[in-house]
Amino acid sequence: MDAEELLEKYAAGERNFRSVNLSHKNLKGADLSEIVLQDINLTGVNLSGGNLTKATLNSTNFTKASLRETKLDSVSVSSGIFSWTDFNGADLSWSTLNSANLNDANLEQATLTGANLNSAKLIYANLDTANLSGANLSGADLTGASLAEANLSQANLDKTNLGQAHLTGCNLTLANLSEAVLQSAKLEGSIFHRANLYKVDLSSMNLVGIDFTAASLLYTNLTKALLQGANLERANLRWANLMNANLDGANLRRADLTKAYIYGASFKDADLTGAIMPDGEVYKPIACEMEVGKQQASLGKVISMTRQVIRTDNAPEPVGPYNQAIAASGQMLFVAGQIAIDPRIGQVVYTDDVKKQTEQVIANLEAILKEAGAGFEDVVKTTVFLADMNDFAAVNAIYAKYFPEDTAPARACVEVSRLPKDVLVEIDCIAVIPG
Repeated sequence: MDAEELLEKYAAGERNFRSVNLSHKNLKGADLSEIVLQDINLTGVNLSGGNLTKATLNSTNFTKASLRETKLDSVSVSSGIFSWTDFNGADLSWSTLNSANLNDANLEQATLTGANLNSAKLIYANLDTANLSGANLSGADLTGASLAEANLSQANLDKTNLGQAHLTGCNLTLANLSEAVLQSAKLEGSIFHRANLYKVDLSSMNLVGIDFTAASLLYTNLTKALLQGANLERANLRWANLMNANLDGANLRRADLTKAYIYGASFKDADLTGAIMPDGEVYKPIACEMEVGKQQASLGKVISMTRQVIRTDNAPEPVGPYNQAIAASGQMLFVAGQIAIDPRIGQVVYTDDVKKQTEQVIANLEAILKEAGAGFEDVVKTTVFLADMNDFAAVNAIYAKYFPEDTAPARACVEVSRLPKDVLVEIDCIAVIPG
């Protein structure tokens, strides 16, 4: 049967065609809506601009066919072969293409809204700027496929293989990527608003600047991932593996990191305001930002049986928030030198801001003193170590807020060539625990 005969029979009302060879036939612009094709060879056929709406295509071979701008909406395909087929601009919305072979197919600018592509093969297919909103791609293989600026919002990508795929600028808002394969995929500029990435392996991947707002990354593997500047606001990172991940400058406001593994992760300049930390505690700004632990010294308590300020005119007057000497008796507490490590993330914070580092150091000292039953008012001696003596005034301004001059402990301040982890300031202290 040639193309003309098929068109004549179709025009006469016949809809079912079986075992016909239409290889390389020209059916450009043909209206074949609701046609039923069984075991048809359509390799190289030209159906561009045609209409196959609601067609049934069983065991049909469209290899290298031209279906550019063809209407294929609500088509039902069983065992279809579409490798190297050109679907540029075609409408495949609400079509059923389960297990179809679309390897190397060109679906650029195609509309696949609500299409069912469960377990379909789309290896190295071109889906750039395609609309796959609400499509079902569960278990599909898109290895090496190109989906640049494609719309995958609300798409089901459960267990889909997107390894080595190009997803740059892709919209994955509300998409389900549970246990999907994304290793070596290109994700620059992609949007994952409220997407589900449960148990996805994103280890060592470049996720710089990616938008994961309110996304679910439950149990996700982000080991050694590059997340600098990423937006993870309100993201669910419970039980996620962030070991050695780089989250410098990331937005983690109100993110949930409960039970997340963050050993070796870097959070430099990250915004953790309101975030739930791995220990279940809500992150709060430190020191002067929230006046954490600021204690007003009581003169009546300081000059007491256990602690007495010593002053004499025969030695130089203090020139800062310290005293010449403190006489104390009781149980002594020797606090090791503290640097600007935030214990909630295990990392040095504010690497270029000596004032904020001092605030963190003070917060760390306060935590240790409190645990021992003491406070700043019980400190009798401090030593301040600076990497640069030019920072003295800045450090002194923060220090003075916690140690009023009239009751401040004795103090030494020295410049050193280098401090642990290259911090800018370290402070240790000796306190007398009140009886």
